[in-house]
Amino acid sequence: MEVKILRVLENAREANNVIAGRNQMRLDKLGILAINIMSSPGAGKTSLILQTIDRLKEKFRIAVVEGDLASSVDADKVHEQGVPAVQINTDGGCHLNANMLESALDNLPLTDTDLLFIENVGNLVCPAGFILGEHKRVMLLSLPEGDDKPYKYPLMFSGVDVVLINKIDFLPHLDFNLESFRTAVAGINSRARIFQVSCKTGEGIDQWLSWLMGEIKMKKGAHY
Repeated sequence: MEVKILRVLENAREANNVIAGRNQMRLDKLGILAINIMSSPGAGKTSLILQTIDRLKEKFRIAVVEGDLASSVDADKVHEQGVPAVQINTDGGCHLNANMLESALDNLPLTDTDLLFIENVGNLVCPAGFILGEHKRVMLLSLPEGDDKPYKYPLMFSGVDVVLINKIDFLPHLDFNLESFRTAVAGINSRARIFQVSCKTGEGIDQWLSWLMGEIKMKKGAHY
């Protein structure tokens, strides 16, 4: 009797990619830049988004999709900044998918949006394997996590456009080799930009904002 192999994950990804393409086309038509932010739990994704909102909300119209296992804590923080946000609770799922984002887009004022942040579920494995329709992928690593993460999670680092080393203010107190980390990232993904930031002190945030504003303006230029 022939054994049949069911490629469930492969089929799921193919279906996901179709919806992701649809999401991106929808965003493209409106000139919206979508950023998928990924990290392990506690690395500072929400803090980065809040810092960025605080600096850019007078220049650009921002919206946020928050992905978490449960609760609406992060979305509530974004709402307090006067920015529209949709909370997605995955109820145990380790990543967002394109179908979830499609539903979230239906509940955001897209015609009044220039920049969309998608905060993925805190995980260094699952989010890397599923595109959502984003234009850029940003990976956040906090200094206390250690400089060996590119070797342990190569898929995550290989597919991102930017790597942010957060909590850089802790550097004097930790055994983190910046040169070794940068070399490891470059060996996996030579095109990734690397910025050192502190969402608490604001150190390095200007470099991140400069890159981001350039991407928004390019997106708007392509739209028109």
